[in-house]
Amino acid sequence: MMLMTKDSPLTRKLSAFVTLSDVDLETLARFHGRRRTFLPGDELIHEGQPNASALILAEGWALSYKMLPDGERQIVDFQIPDDFLGLRSILFRTADHSIEAATRIEASEVLASDIFDAFAHAPRLATAVLWAASRDEEMVVEHLVNIGRRTAAERMAHLLLELGARLMLVGLGDKTGFACPLTQYHLADALGLSAVHVNSVLPHLRDRGLVTLQKGQVTFDDMDRLRELAGFNTAYLDQDGPLLR
Repeated sequence: MMLMTKDSPLTRKLSAFVTLSDVDLETLARFHGRRRTFLPGDELIHEGQPNASALILAEGWALSYKMLPDGERQIVDFQIPDDFLGLRSILFRTADHSIEAATRIEASEVLASDIFDAFAHAPRLATAVLWAASRDEEMVVEHLVNIGRRTAAERMAHLLLELGARLMLVGLGDKTGFACPLTQYHLADALGLSAVHVNSVLPHLRDRGLVTLQKGQVTFDDMDRLRELAGFNTAYLDQDGPLLR
């Protein structure tokens, strides 16, 4: 069984809302008993799948998406290490979206019984898991605003800033930038743009001295100006410190 410490990435993420006790940490460690590996392009959960399990992403990146009848894909979110994947699938009869591996992934499978046991025996951890699910919903709302009302440059800036903030929380990025395995096609499907448009927006932001995405690395060249362009405010990510101690 994996030992969860107070400074592990997942603990650090959940502790942004709730201070976890030793009992919470022991319960959280039991979530990691069933380890699974996925390769790029593998489907972790497919839309309509009955009785799907949730997953905790330990290594790698994934993407959540919906397919349209004409074959077009809308990516609704990207998952990074220590995110929960498919939490709603535990409560719904069928999964309401698909999840695909963007890179090689190591993940822990979490059954409905694991979650319900946590709710019964570690209520503070259950509260933290509920916070994580609610935070995911807040991000989807912000993504809707991104696609519906922001310009292409603003959309790109906002997405990269959000990913940077999320990665900083779990120790995988800092104010200078982060490693990013996403392709222009991933970004296009997430932002409602064509790949050609993405390929013109990124050089535009780089030439303005704001942000550079090159060779799998995002570099924040001027984060303050990038935030101003995107109208980016981290309040919806709710990661300024625990409300419950």
